[in-house]
Amino acid sequence: MSLETQVMQALKEAMKNKDEAAKRALRAIKSEILLFKTAGNGEELDESAEIKLLQKMVKQRQDSLEVYKQQGREELAKTEAEEIEVISRFLPKQLSEKELTEKLEQIVRNTGASSMKDMGKVMGIASKELAGKADGKAIAQIVKRLLSQA
Repeated sequence: MSLETQVMQALKEAMKNKDEAAKRALRAIKSEILLFKTAGNGEELDESAEIKLLQKMVKQRQDSLEVYKQQGREELAKTEAEEIEVISRFLPKQLSEKELTEKLEQIVRNTGASSMKDMGKVMGIASKELAGKADGKAIAQIVKRLLSQA
């Protein structure tokens, strides 16, 4: 089932349940999908594009959340946190740090990477394999740590 179909079903449920936070977040997802489709860049909205779109939305809201907390604007921070929670439901389950480290150790072994010079090669493979399952910054930190130990 496509992301668009899932969002539409969830939006109908949110409307029935009068869940304002869910309605807000789901309408934002729907809007982003529509913008992507009408952008005219010739890209297809496949699963990886859907994941990137959702991750971008979560990242934007996390950045806003931090700013609102720093400024003491709790009501706006609460709104962002609610939207992050709703959008995250459509993302694949995130790997724990232990699971991520194990997968990255396996990638390092498979590529034969032995120094920081090989970071680009490892990151390229890791980014493809772990798309949507882990944050890029977390992947980079662990790869750096693994390659500096090698």
